[in-house]
Amino acid sequence: MNALVINCSPVKNGATALIVSTISDKISERFQTKSICIGDFDFGFCKGCRTCHNTARCIQHDDVSEIMKLFEWADIIVSVSPSYWADVPGQFKAFIDRCTPWCNTHVPHASLSSGKRGYSVALRTGPNMKECERIIGTIEHFYGHLEIECCGSLGLCSIEYKDNVQSRMNEILEFCNRIS
Repeated sequence: MNALVINCSPVKNGATALIVSTISDKISERFQTKSICIGDFDFGFCKGCRTCHNTARCIQHDDVSEIMKLFEWADIIVSVSPSYWADVPGQFKAFIDRCTPWCNTHVPHASLSSGKRGYSVALRTGPNMKECERIIGTIEHFYGHLEIECCGSLGLCSIEYKDNVQSRMNEILEFCNRIS
């Protein structure tokens, strides 16, 4: 099986990246694993033209198609997102918006192979788990419209810096053990 782990933050060396690396390393014992950082891809915002509602294709030609090839490759997708003002970072939200051609709310639509399983990890600097739940909700809503089965999530509060991740490592590794 193939697993894709996504750093939903544009920051390649922070706490989110450390969690992505930890998850990727752990699950690579069982799956062929690739990890990506959303900030490594170049794509524009959705223009709201709705052309994709009739054609199942976006009028823009950029890196969204490369990311979606990875989604198609993967059997398991793990999205790891920090909180940016109580939701996913803008870069990841822009990607979600650009996935409208694959959205199951209109016909025709492009589609991914069936049977994909999705997992979510949210982290935030403060102590309020409701914010993590909101981020997980955004990711699970996205998965639902791509017909990716939501199979598990993890919320991590009080994570501001990479140093804060170490004390939560057992939770992260236990979460990895549930990915199947």
